[in-house]
Amino acid sequence: MRSFLYLEKLLGFDKPNNGFEIAEAETGTPPLDASNYDINTTCEEKAPSSVSCDISVNYAYLYGVYKKDINPDINLRKLKLHGKDDALAVFMTGMVDGTGVNDFILRPAMQENAEGTDVKAAEESTLPFNEAERSRNWKEIIKAVNEGKLAFFINGCDEALILDTRGYEKRSVEASENEKTVLGAKEAFTENLRTNITLLRRILKTEKFVCEFKRCKAINNPNVTIAYLSGSANELLINEIRRRVAKIKTRGVLDIGTLVQLMGDGGFSIFPKELLTEKPDRVASHLLNGHIAVLMDGSPIAAVLPITLFSLMSSAEDSYARPLLGGLLRFVRYVGVTVSILLPAYFLALALYHQGLLTTEVLYTIIASRRMVFASIGTEMVYLLFVFQLIREAGMRVPGSIGQAIGIIGGLILGQAAVAANLASTVVLIIVALTGLGNFCVPDYSLQIAVGYVRIMFVIAAWIGGLLGLVGATVIFLAVLSASRSYGVPYLAPFIPKTVSDRPFLLRGKISMHKRTADYMNTDGDKTI
Repeated sequence: MRSFLYLEKLLGFDKPNNGFEIAEAETGTPPLDASNYDINTTCEEKAPSSVSCDISVNYAYLYGVYKKDINPDINLRKLKLHGKDDALAVFMTGMVDGTGVNDFILRPAMQENAEGTDVKAAEESTLPFNEAERSRNWKEIIKAVNEGKLAFFINGCDEALILDTRGYEKRSVEASENEKTVLGAKEAFTENLRTNITLLRRILKTEKFVCEFKRCKAINNPNVTIAYLSGSANELLINEIRRRVAKIKTRGVLDIGTLVQLMGDGGFSIFPKELLTEKPDRVASHLLNGHIAVLMDGSPIAAVLPITLFSLMSSAEDSYARPLLGGLLRFVRYVGVTVSILLPAYFLALALYHQGLLTTEVLYTIIASRRMVFASIGTEMVYLLFVFQLIREAGMRVPGSIGQAIGIIGGLILGQAAVAANLASTVVLIIVALTGLGNFCVPDYSLQIAVGYVRIMFVIAAWIGGLLGLVGATVIFLAVLSASRSYGVPYLAPFIPKTVSDRPFLLRGKISMHKRTADYMNTDGDKTI
């Protein structure tokens, strides 16, 4: 007991904790059902119902809302409109185009010879802006200011003029980093939503291209766009996407990946139900086939809904190559994926349970390579697959040059050292290396992760039951794929169930003049043009 007391005193456990600690601010018991919880509820005073005619009241309210005394980013610029009435320009520094504000708002508003000192006259004759609207609602005004717009108040008017003065810094359009192509367009989406929509409109030069702007119920008020071709996209699907976006109610949505998870059906499916891409031409191709794209401000990725397995397995440049070349590329891709999924499990089943299917030379080679390896072949296979995923993940999370070095170290030095230390056999190491190469044939990153889960499932099934276990796992895998749906569309369409298709999927055929959208989308575009 004395030793424990001494240890307690040595480590300082007997002293009271006088450090900073967050105290509980809420009182009472939290409700069991938080579905009606308002994420925008704060302890601040409720906003007035509408804009006041007294500009000093509006100034005081905005001063308190934005905490002007400690928040210098908000600019409450007072001025005399035409040298007569008091006016107030409210904008966020760094979010607006400063030159545009000076030349097209402050300078025209301060001219003394102009006529008209109300909001309507300012909109029609004083302030030359292409996007302007009037509003009395404080929530709309504050939301516009937070987005980088300017709110203009005039004394004696009970509404504000909202002008689109956004001019914050943004990344320029660059080549795609994750979806490399030899043929076709190189442009990729950026974090600016308007830029992304413009990239799509440059491809889809039609009045039927519609972009609906929606808001998610979150503190950061993310701007979400639902893009589709009117008359081609299924109206039921459009309404379903609207409903799923409208039901989102959370603390914050920062990326399209989070958004599509909140929009999803739930469950624990490992297969992606949407195509996440950063290439505008790929999104435009799916829109022409009746799909819907969801874009979000601040995310350089677009989500295409719904999607099929064969769309995920297609590359952006498949349709740009000649039929023979495109068919060969697809054939290699599907063979690589099949090898990646089945080869480890098949080899393990033969080595453990079906040695009679192997030739004597191959069997001797396997035995010789495993002579000094202490672990079982199943444990060795799972261990090397885990090491491969570890090296792959490490190479992706570090800078480019270092990532290449990690790949070389992991693939050559670590593999050779494992064989020399009798931690792995050369045959199993070759099987895992071929598996890794086949895994990189999958164009979609989310599908690559799903393929990794399926591979492990097959390895465990073959480890337990040999070829019988592998066949059983394959049947279960195909059954799950056949039953899966992406926003109402079968995952294996147009083959399961069979639908009309004049487009090549497994192998590239001759590209003809298509006059209808994909039949499995059940769109109005099923009719020939």
